[in-house]
Amino acid sequence: MPLAEADIDFLRGIVADGSGHVISRDQGYLFETRLQSLAQREGHETVDQLVSDLRQQGRKRIGEEVAEAMTINETFFFRDMHPFEALKQTILPTLIEARKQRKLTIWCAACSTGQEPYSIAIMAREHFPELRSWDVKIVATDLSDGVLQKARTGKYTQFEVNRGLPAQLLVKHFVREGTEWKVNDDIRRLVEFRKLNLTAAWPALPCFDVVFLRNVLIYFSVPTKEQILSRLHRSMADDAYLMLGGGETLINLKTPFQRETYGSAVCYRPLK
Repeated sequence: MPLAEADIDFLRGIVADGSGHVISRDQGYLFETRLQSLAQREGHETVDQLVSDLRQQGRKRIGEEVAEAMTINETFFFRDMHPFEALKQTILPTLIEARKQRKLTIWCAACSTGQEPYSIAIMAREHFPELRSWDVKIVATDLSDGVLQKARTGKYTQFEVNRGLPAQLLVKHFVREGTEWKVNDDIRRLVEFRKLNLTAAWPALPCFDVVFLRNVLIYFSVPTKEQILSRLHRSMADDAYLMLGGGETLINLKTPFQRETYGSAVCYRPLK
């Protein structure tokens, strides 16, 4: 039986409060598919029984899991490639020239299961050997404990490494463990995974030189987008670079960034 509109609205509110993601009523059917396993884990046969439990008990832990279950974690290595080409051809060379203190900090927000930050780390090792003597840190964050747990292991299935990762990079930077491939320690040392909800209070963060905030703003309301970007601006160096997803734009948003183009990639720079 389909969820009642009142139940859909209740769940939409939980997701909005927990992650900031806006789910329309027309997308209410998604709750029935994505929450079924959570309902069963909590001892319920149906999602509407889970909703009744949530209404009666108000259990914060399960509310957080509902929000996480509705988050799309689609990702793969070197996704869309254009931002990585811009990073290799323009952004990192420019920053290497400018950073006399030999320190570089990159943020991958909404990193999901880790393919994006590991892709950046692999690129740094492949094309910028001088960075081996630098203080380089890639901070990768997500709101989901489940995806962060997988990301920290650095283990991926054959299907996952086949998505975007060239064979020569696979054999060079991964080791085979049974049916999986594990990122080698040299790459893993560059990445630090943390839990962070973009719409909640942020912990203390370093000043970032590059920020990848890709394919996540599309799920937020306009006020939430502007709030996130304003906070992000305060966490970036004056000459830093912001990369968004291919289908994302700051047009019609009140944000302190200016648009620049590098080849086929669009980038945003902080306005002072």
